[in-house]
Amino acid sequence: MAAVKSRELALAGGAPAVTMSAPRWPVTGKADEKRMAEVVRSGNWSWLGVHERAFCEEYARFIGGKYCVCLANGTVTIQCALQAVGVVPGDEVIVPGMTWVATAQAALDVGANVVLADIDPETLCIDPNALEKAVTRRTRAIIPVHLYGCMCDMDAIMKIAAKHKLKVVEDVAHQQGSRWRNKGAGAIGDAGSYSFQQSKILTSGEGGAVICNDRSIYETIFALKQVGWKPKDAGKSWFDNLEPGNRYGHNYRITEMQCVLLRGGLSRLAGQNRRREDFANAFAHGLKEIGGPLRAVRRDPRVTGQAYYAMTLAYDPGRAGGLARGDYLAALKAEGCSFGGIYWPVYASPLLNLFDSTSPIPFRDPKRVKEFRSMKLPNVERAFRETAVTLSHTHMLGSRAYLKQILAAVRKVNDNLKKVKDICEARRKAAG
Repeated sequence: MAAVKSRELALAGGAPAVTMSAPRWPVTGKADEKRMAEVVRSGNWSWLGVHERAFCEEYARFIGGKYCVCLANGTVTIQCALQAVGVVPGDEVIVPGMTWVATAQAALDVGANVVLADIDPETLCIDPNALEKAVTRRTRAIIPVHLYGCMCDMDAIMKIAAKHKLKVVEDVAHQQGSRWRNKGAGAIGDAGSYSFQQSKILTSGEGGAVICNDRSIYETIFALKQVGWKPKDAGKSWFDNLEPGNRYGHNYRITEMQCVLLRGGLSRLAGQNRRREDFANAFAHGLKEIGGPLRAVRRDPRVTGQAYYAMTLAYDPGRAGGLARGDYLAALKAEGCSFGGIYWPVYASPLLNLFDSTSPIPFRDPKRVKEFRSMKLPNVERAFRETAVTLSHTHMLGSRAYLKQILAAVRKVNDNLKKVKDICEARRKAAG
């Protein structure tokens, strides 16, 4: 990209570099509206309706798994998957220290004790070396989280799982459609958990699903979500000839209206994923040409298809004259470009008081509960406080002109790093 003449920073009163808007999300179509009206008129709003059945079959094919069951959200999907693979109260489940808090809560809520492991500083996904060091004789399962725009090292994770006879429940809330060595994320481990919450790349507002290849796992999850009922022979029908499953069932059902939205979203998902991949490739190339403190993280060559909840980026304060990441992002925001940071560390999230009376931790044997109050995982801490940057998938559906404006904003800020630092320091000083 040819050099452009620097203009006045928006932070200093200049015109923003980005004048276009990110595409609207979620995306819907006329077919969705037609199907939704038909469902509303039918009165068949739940209970394994035609759209739920159709979506389960379509989604299993899309991911490449044998079975699919839909549930109310992407937290109970993890709960049910953990129980279905054999996790019982008192078992330990290894979770990355950087993920949305629900990943850990799901394990805690089925009686397991969570062990948090550090992350790979490049991908922000669980570090296999830290994972293996966290294994004890009580460990029963691993939850690798395919986070933002990177997949976990599933070769290493599956090797560790086989070595220690552990179960693997993939958290694929961010990456519907990612592929590792041409195998769908969520169909590699024993079960894959998906979220369809409002912000996800496949959404029905709320909702979730589990993909698995084992009939007994499917039947257990089905019974847990369907108030105890399960199909008599899932090999013949996933949904029919229901009988009591002799389980402790719940009502975690999804609705027909949600499944209408999911079918419509799934029909667009492959195309949207390709557009996001094209954007990511072009943006990574543009950042490399510009240089400076912001770059795209390296992509593992074993990832043969990458879906993006967000593009994972790395910020190097050392290449920014000591300008803090927060000030750098504030300058970009003033230019009309909203980059973000990452989740709080699980052990430090203000949304998850692990020691409140509403948490299971205070009522467990302290000798078997890992220390959370003073925990600090070094790679998690540095990523959270200094280096990790994300760009939401909604921006990645934008036009090439929109992409060029974002790159222009990055260039403008990079050309004025000292000025950004001076402005931010002066504002803090004035604020007292």
